[in-house]
Amino acid sequence: MNTRKQIPQWRIVSASVCGTSHIKNQQLCQDAHHWQILANNVLVIAAADGAGSASLGKVGAMIAVETAIEHISNCEITHSTLADDALLGNLLTDTIFTAKKAVEEEADTSNHQPYDLATTLIIAIATPKVVAVAQIGDGLAVAKDSTGHLQALTIPSNGEYINETTFLTSPDALAATQIKILRHNIVNIGVLTDGLQMLALNMLIGEPHKPFFFPLFDFVANAEDKLIAKEQLVKFLCSEKITERTDDDLTLVIAAFNNS
Repeated sequence: MNTRKQIPQWRIVSASVCGTSHIKNQQLCQDAHHWQILANNVLVIAAADGAGSASLGKVGAMIAVETAIEHISNCEITHSTLADDALLGNLLTDTIFTAKKAVEEEADTSNHQPYDLATTLIIAIATPKVVAVAQIGDGLAVAKDSTGHLQALTIPSNGEYINETTFLTSPDALAATQIKILRHNIVNIGVLTDGLQMLALNMLIGEPHKPFFFPLFDFVANAEDKLIAKEQLVKFLCSEKITERTDDDLTLVIAAFNNS
């Protein structure tokens, strides 16, 4: 009997849920995320957290992630691009610039100030051999390699106060962008907004918590049904285990590369 060989591919489960404080105040979830798998197993992820003090933070977050994914999808990402740190860095910088411009143009069109659409933004481009990340503001991106090593690719960017951060609409956004490129055998990627960072990251030493990420990575690696997996992730994010420690909006994108 012939056994059908599984084609190596990414498995992704993602969700954005409204924080308990926003539900209590009858506010919308200010987070947004988007992802897409391009040719040659290139995975692109974008996640954003609209500023709570911005009247149209949700709009800014949605425009930022959609523009970022669209821009990268329309670029020709060749083997040469993936092999060159400078080219990957330029692609991420161009994507941040394009997303920033799109948000500012929306502000102008709707007769608002750019800050009214203030949002953070994290972008990740990943293959089984490399992951490149750009981040403005808080939130976190992590990667696990084939040896089981878990690494924080970015760290939350805060100002003098813990709730102060740089937004995509800030004048110094491009200068404040974190860019990290890791070349290894990548098996897992995780991207999350700041609502989860206190649970997922040791803020003192900048190391991600294995007990938080490893069960989630096992979960996505074994997720056969996308709809059921998403429902389970939403249930996890809305569970008392999470909400007793954070009342903020939550976004989590987790990916596993199955090579068997």
